[in-house]
Amino acid sequence: MRVQVVLAWPHRFVQLDLRLEPGATVADAIRQAGLDHEPGVAGHAVFGVAVEPATLLRDGDRLELLRPLQADPKEARRRRAQRQREG
Repeated sequence: MRVQVVLAWPHRFVQLDLRLEPGATVADAIRQAGLDHEPGVAGHAVFGVAVEPATLLRDGDRLELLRPLQADPKEARRRRAQRQREG
């Protein structure tokens, strides 16, 4: 089966297309991609839905390695709303 693995930074990204055996997990894909020791990975998602390393992958899945949030979304909205009220 074919799976795409994506890891993104603010101004660049790595996209790898892998061939895996049926029954492969998220952890298997990360290991095969050589990204199992990549620092700063906070989680994993398949097509934007959070998954665990033991999750089975399906043909055509896009596995995303997630970075930690740089800002709390609620706090960012509050700051934008405050700036709009002030100016």
